[in-house]
Amino acid sequence: MLLSDIFSAQETRQKLKALYGPDYISEKARFEQLLDGFRSAFGAEPCALFSAPGRTEICGNHTDHQHGRVIAASVDLDIIAAVRPTASPLIRILSEGFEMDCIDLSCLDPLPEESAHSASIIRGVASRFHQLGYRIGGFDAYTTSCVPKGSGLSSSAAFEVLVGTILSHLFNAGKVSDIEIAQIGQYAENVFFGKPSGLMDQTASSVGGAVFIDFADVRKPAIEKLRLDPVEHGYALCIINTGADHADLTGEYAAMPHEMRAVAACLGKEVLREVEESAFLANLDRNRKKCGDRAALRAFHFFEEDKRVVSLADALKKDDFESFLAIVRDSGRSSFMYLQNVFPTGAVFHQEVAFALMLCDSLLNRQGAFRVHGGGLAGTIQAFVPLTILDRFKSTIETVLGAGTCYNLRIRPAGGEKIAEW
Repeated sequence: MLLSDIFSAQETRQKLKALYGPDYISEKARFEQLLDGFRSAFGAEPCALFSAPGRTEICGNHTDHQHGRVIAASVDLDIIAAVRPTASPLIRILSEGFEMDCIDLSCLDPLPEESAHSASIIRGVASRFHQLGYRIGGFDAYTTSCVPKGSGLSSSAAFEVLVGTILSHLFNAGKVSDIEIAQIGQYAENVFFGKPSGLMDQTASSVGGAVFIDFADVRKPAIEKLRLDPVEHGYALCIINTGADHADLTGEYAAMPHEMRAVAACLGKEVLREVEESAFLANLDRNRKKCGDRAALRAFHFFEEDKRVVSLADALKKDDFESFLAIVRDSGRSSFMYLQNVFPTGAVFHQEVAFALMLCDSLLNRQGAFRVHGGGLAGTIQAFVPLTILDRFKSTIETVLGAGTCYNLRIRPAGGEKIAEW
């Protein structure tokens, strides 16, 4: 089928407009390249198109793994896939710029040689689908992404959600819920890929839009959609690529949940959400002596950040954008001072994230808001920039950090999606 025919279908047009805005037709060239890539890789025609978005965390930095609360949003940078089911027991995925992953579904156990590679994600998602009683099968897919790898916009979660969405629609009539797809993605990342992530990234990517998520019961997170459109209030949502690399930081990321859980264990609990803040404060001396000062500081961040999420949700419901900005600024300050996820331990010469935060502080001059977000330590930071100074802000950022380092994003209303099937 010709792409022009796909794009002209009314249902497809509506989906594309929701995903990419009124200028969705500008995406046509990207989808043409996607179809050409599939034909070149597999010598056949695809029969479906899928998309899964990156995400940005709005508030709730490193609270999810402690069963806390977060606000996150999907953004209009995504991974798209051209797909065709096959009779083979193989999942073959070729991502543009990478070697093909080929997963034999006769083996659904973690393979040590695949750890920390995309193949482990695919096998992990398929394995969890099978464990939960869902159907799985072989398919070929060619993907291309505009979610920058290592950018803090969670390209890994987008990939997990993409694979889960494909399996849901190809073999399960699209009946696997958004939350289940997110949980399956987290399982694959934790057990097969080997990264101890929380559930926020996958949930934001899978559900879509701006969402308040309460992880008190991680088996069934409570989700509430929120309305967030910074442009309505005269602000742009900017994500700034600091140039720092996530490579070799798994231990640093793992230390944050580990240290928070250690504090919780001192108080007889598994995670900090189960601990009363008053009990934590009453036992500060014992906590710091047993777990260390950094662990106590990180636990303090959790309690304050978890409350900030609730306050920020209330501000959005009241359409109080000035309070929203103030809470975002407080979140960033707490991450720097207490959570300490702005640069790796011992880093002196390279402090790219801290440098980018300083640059935002100087340029915004007490306007808007800025913060580290996501895992931190590397990747990107977030800024809400007045539209009146956006051009100067972006120009200065890219003069200092390099061309293409400042993304002006919109919040995407949908998560993992089947765009079209024919």
